[in-house]
Amino acid sequence: MTPTFFHIAIDGPVAAGKGTVSRLVSQRLNFLYIDTGAMYRMAAYLAHTNNVSYEDETKIVELIEGSHMDMRNPTEEERDGRLTTVFLNGEDVSWKIRTEEISQGSSKVAVLPEVRRVLVEKQQIIAKGKNVIMEGRDITYRVLPNAQLKIYLTAKTKERAERRLLQLQQKGFDLTLEKVMSDIEQRDQRDMSRLADPLKKIPEAWEVDTSKLSIEEVVEKIVAEVEKIRSSKS
Repeated sequence: MTPTFFHIAIDGPVAAGKGTVSRLVSQRLNFLYIDTGAMYRMAAYLAHTNNVSYEDETKIVELIEGSHMDMRNPTEEERDGRLTTVFLNGEDVSWKIRTEEISQGSSKVAVLPEVRRVLVEKQQIIAKGKNVIMEGRDITYRVLPNAQLKIYLTAKTKERAERRLLQLQQKGFDLTLEKVMSDIEQRDQRDMSRLADPLKKIPEAWEVDTSKLSIEEVVEKIVAEVEKIRSSKS
């Protein structure tokens, strides 16, 4: 059944610009931006703070099911570089889940099928009854299969590596482009080959290659497409 509210689903590989683009589109359209990656980070944070192994699927699922996860667009007072404000059991953990330890942990818990199942349910609950833009790896076919607009946002590996390197340098990390490219290629391989909800482009998804486009150009393309779909339905 087609949702009453407008849903934009975005999938794509790491460093394709999904987060930045989604946040800007959400501001333009006054949609809720849902960063599903943040939810896997929350799962890793729960495991880490409770001394649970990132491979212990049963215990991590228990922790998730016993927790309340929510997110909202940042307020004016929260404009500190965050893309979204993330709450875990009522606590703002927006920055606590962005450490390197939690980043590594999130990629480990994300391959666990039961963890993905319970988080997909939570993602669908957050999106229900709202205009949302949601990004991740399995949004177009697993989380929001009835979204009115499905996008596969991608870019060439070198372009993505250059963007990622800049982000890391701004955080104080000293890495080479070759190392970042290698990391991205390995991450792509993991994301595309995992058994539980692998990253893939579904036939009905609109592919947007951001390699030669500015962020604003990508945002404009998506906003225009939303307006076109809305006008055709009215």
